[in-house]
Amino acid sequence: MNNRDNFLKGLWSEHPVFRQLLGMCPTLAVTTSAKNGLYMGMAVIFVLTFSSLVVSLIKKIVPNQVRIAVYTVIIATFVTVVDIFFKAYIPDMSRQLGPYLPLIIVNCIILGRCEAFASKNNLKKSTIDALGMSAGFTWGLFVLGSIRELFGSGMILGFTILGKNYNPLIVMILPAGAFIVLGLLVAGMNRLEQK
Repeated sequence: MNNRDNFLKGLWSEHPVFRQLLGMCPTLAVTTSAKNGLYMGMAVIFVLTFSSLVVSLIKKIVPNQVRIAVYTVIIATFVTVVDIFFKAYIPDMSRQLGPYLPLIIVNCIILGRCEAFASKNNLKKSTIDALGMSAGFTWGLFVLGSIRELFGSGMILGFTILGKNYNPLIVMILPAGAFIVLGLLVAGMNRLEQK
């Protein structure tokens, strides 16, 4: 697989949210708005890219028996960096994302990509794979958050889209709204793939 295809698979054919249904905890919990989805996605881009980079570099020196524990410590290190950065520079967003930001440590997208791809491929391929998967995760969260915010408040990113007379569908900003929108998006992607 060439570098372009390696990157693009995370955006469509192996999309982590809509195809593999990975990372459902932050996907459903933080996507009450497009902004939340975007910031969570950016955190995942940082953590997955740097974790994959380090795993790819040290894969030959890590004993097989402890590799998952070592990968978890690597991921936890980068999540801690992101968490501290958010608390210091974007405290409002840190509060909005709440416990879901530190929970990136156990996000199956990150550990799964480190184990399934970065531990078996070179630095360049691992980095490209991580960027593609995390970019796919980010656009998935952004789209999900945008739809929920649009129908839940009539706005996206603070811009009024549906007018002042729009009567918001409160269910869209509740957990049930996350499940409804996710189900429709998964069905939509499956339908597009069949065509």
